[in-house]
Amino acid sequence: MKKSILLLIILLLTFSSFSQDFFREDFNNRKRYVILTNPTVHNLQTIQFFLSNRILDINQKKIKFVGVYHNTQAYDFIKTKDYIAENNLKNFTLHEVRDDLTKPTLFEKNECSDDFETIFNNSIGIFFFGGPDIPPGVYKEENSLSVVTDPGRHYFEASFLFHLLGGFQNEDYLPLLENNPDYFVTGFCLGMQTLNVATGGSLIQDIPAEIYDAKEPKQILEIGRSNLHRNYWQNIVKDTLLMGINLHTIQFSDHPFFGKTIKMAKGWQPRIYSSHHQAAEKLGKGLEVTAYSMDGNIIEGIAHSKYDNVFAVQFHPEVPALYEDMYERKFHPDDRPMTYNDIIGRQSVRFHKLYWKHISKVLSQLK
Repeated sequence: MKKSILLLIILLLTFSSFSQDFFREDFNNRKRYVILTNPTVHNLQTIQFFLSNRILDINQKKIKFVGVYHNTQAYDFIKTKDYIAENNLKNFTLHEVRDDLTKPTLFEKNECSDDFETIFNNSIGIFFFGGPDIPPGVYKEENSLSVVTDPGRHYFEASFLFHLLGGFQNEDYLPLLENNPDYFVTGFCLGMQTLNVATGGSLIQDIPAEIYDAKEPKQILEIGRSNLHRNYWQNIVKDTLLMGINLHTIQFSDHPFFGKTIKMAKGWQPRIYSSHHQAAEKLGKGLEVTAYSMDGNIIEGIAHSKYDNVFAVQFHPEVPALYEDMYERKFHPDDRPMTYNDIIGRQSVRFHKLYWKHISKVLSQLK
């Protein structure tokens, strides 16, 4: 009998240490919750940086962050649970979604729909972070140039975004945002790509190959630095100071998002942090272009035509090294090493801070 009780206690403790059930338990309804998808330790540290430096300037006594993920994702979220506990992070917690989710059911009511609705009804907004390539089958293409490493994450995030916004795949589906049109949704890099795919759009699977007919690193570099969205010198030269990314300028479209909402001066072309080889192609339902690459071939920003607080960018405004001097890197082997902060310059740093100021304003106004 004692052995049975001891075994039961061990099993309960083991289950408790591995499961995260924030929205299934009693929680403080007086607080406002912001969702962080793919809540890796790195992504939590990113949000902590922006909070501690007041770049993400919100009332931390009233707003709490809930990391939400699916149990089939490749990342070990026990690392995140331990990080939260070890650092006594009062404003961060986790919620695991465990129901089955398969490609044929992503864009319809499925076994995760109840979880999606519960999370939506008890939060004010959600962030979608960068990451690896989406399985092309999700947007009904054969895999030609994609490298897929975490399908569980992509199925979860694409289905979640479809539930939030709806899409061309299922015109009869009523999006959750119809019940709360002010809900905040944003994404960076993969986050923007997933938003586009989830609403019925498609992707360019490899920018150099499909847009410029360049497949080898030397060919790709001939495209010109301003048209590169990652650094291909690292595939040719061994140099530990070479950055794997590119810091290039973008241009705004005629859409009012950057001009009127973010209040950017007309004709301003800020320098941004770019790290991707894929991009939005056909736009999803309700999406409009807010920014392009300098040659106009790549969509760098989108916003929703119906829901004002739904917008995303292809670049990475969430990289801490843009905001203060950290490590030094270089793009070309002959360049002088500099910090990202120095390379983009004060005006572009200001652009990034204005972008986060708008996010802060939106989150602070929502209830």
